[in-house]
Parts: sequence; structure tokens; C-alpha cells
Amino acid sequence: MYIPTYQDMLDAHERIRPHIRRTPVRTSDYLNEVTGAEIFFKCENFQEPGAFKVRGATNAVFGLSEAQAEKGVATHSSGNHASCLSYAARLRGIPCNVVMPHTAPQAKKDTVRRYGGQITECEPSTSSREATFAKVQAATGGDFVHPYNDPRVIAGQGTCSKELIEQTDGLDMVVAPIGGGGMISGICLTLATLAPETRVIAAEPEQADDAYRSFKAGHIIADDAPRTIADGLLVPLKDLTWHFVKTHVSDILTASDPEIIEAMKLTWKHLRVVMEPSSAVPLATILKTPDLFRGRRVGVIITGGNVDLDKLPWIA
Repeated sequence: MYIPTYQDMLDAHERIRPHIRRTPVRTSDYLNEVTGAEIFFKCENFQEPGAFKVRGATNAVFGLSEAQAEKGVATHSSGNHASCLSYAARLRGIPCNVVMPHTAPQAKKDTVRRYGGQITECEPSTSSREATFAKVQAATGGDFVHPYNDPRVIAGQGTCSKELIEQTDGLDMVVAPIGGGGMISGICLTLATLAPETRVIAAEPEQADDAYRSFKAGHIIADDAPRTIADGLLVPLKDLTWHFVKTHVSDILTASDPEIIEAMKLTWKHLRVVMEPSSAVPLATILKTPDLFRGRRVGVIITGGNVDLDKLPWIA
């Protein structure tokens, strides 16, 4: 197992710089007041494909040799990685095949197709996703870019927290959602060198809390088909991301679906940005455990903004 290094992250940043946006950091007086913290929101929902995963996907795609790129790339994803890999593949002019659960939001499927990705649907479980993908990859021969358990992807995701530290002049904590752990691993990779005093905290839905239970147990616990409003956080940790979680993460906090929806509404109203439910989990955990964050400078990664506007979770 190759563990990406800080230098890999720096190389990734140079590689992807022409193809991604240096996203802004936003603050809200209201959210600072209700939490008692000074919160800095890194708006990865402003990336062209609407999610942070464009960083890791672009690093993987543009790191391929010409011979490797001829057959394109392939992956499985609940949505955002599929969209971002399709986007990066289109930039390089190579094919992209993705496996997605049929329950994935239509907005995410539409984005994949808009960028030229070819979708094969599967059942909404990790086992179905991986079995279907094996068939697709065998048929296409595309380079497998795992949505999170891939050194190239983790190095790319680490560029987000590098920018955040540069844009905020230092933070006490960084909080980000955790599903498979790609973003959290990237944060750990970067901050362990760039800002080792900054605590890394992962935020997870209560109804898909396998990372939380893994963290407490000291080994990976994988749920096959959890259900939560945070559809981007349904996948389990893998060996590479588990390495970063067990080594560098300070804590994993959880929030219920109603708490996630309320946090999502607050950010739409007071931060005035579109975020998806998975991105609202960090604020939900901050609101739930205010004593942990009060008086601290806290970075929060808004990981994505791809939502189905006809099916917002607070509309019956």
C-alpha cells in the first residue's frame, strides 16, 4: 500500500492548478454568533463540477501516461466523484465509465452525462457497486480511479486544506464530512506537515456512522447499505483512508438527519450558498456540540453543492 506524501500533495497542486478553481472562503456573522466559534467555510461547491472531488479526479487523470489514457478511466461513485472524473476526463479528451446506484440524485446523474460520462446503474449497496464495476472495467479496460482509496485522489484532495490554511492564517480545527475518507485523509496528509497543531475532526451522519464505530473500535467496520439524507457519505473506509483516520483524526462526531437538514437550511439562509446534505454534516455537529468549538477558529469544508432542487429535504 503506497501512502501519499506531502510532496505528492504539492505535486498534485501544481498539476491540477490550471484545471480547478481556488475556491473562496466565506464567513457568516450569524453562524459565528449561534455557534460561539469563528467559522471559515471553504466553498468547494463553487468548483465547476460542484464538488471538491474534482481535485483528486483531475490529479489522477492528468497523471496518466499517454498509453494509460488511451483506454480512459472508470470508477464507481454515488455521484460527485463520478461527475468530477467525467469532467476531468473531458478536459483531457478521454472516455470515462462510471457505476452509480440507481438511487443517486438525478442532478448528479445529469451532471455526469453533461460531462460525457457513461453511466451503468447498480443497486444502492457497496457490494452491488463493486460487483457491477468489476464487469464494467473488464469490458472497457479503463484505469480505475477509486473515489477515495487511491493515493492520487488523496493527494489531490489534500490541496483543498492547503489553500484553506493559506486563506485563513491558521486554524484551531478543521471539520469535514467523512464517508470513505478521501477528503479527511487529504486534510490529514496536508495538515500533519503544514499545520500539525490544527486538530482534524470528521463529521458523519448517525444513520451511516461506520467510520465513528470504526474509530471507537480501532478497526474498520463496514456497513453495506446505510440510509441517510447525506447521500454522499454512504461508503465505508478502506485500508488507505483508515491509515490516515486512525493516525491523525482527533475525533469523529455524528449528527442525525433532522439535525443535518436544519444545518443545511441555516447555511442556505445565512451563508447564502447552495450546499448538499453531506456538506451540512460538519455544521450540524458543531451546533450539536458547541462547547467543543466555542472560542475557536474553525475551518469547515463545504464539500459539494449538487442537489436536486425539486426534492429539497425540507419540502414534503
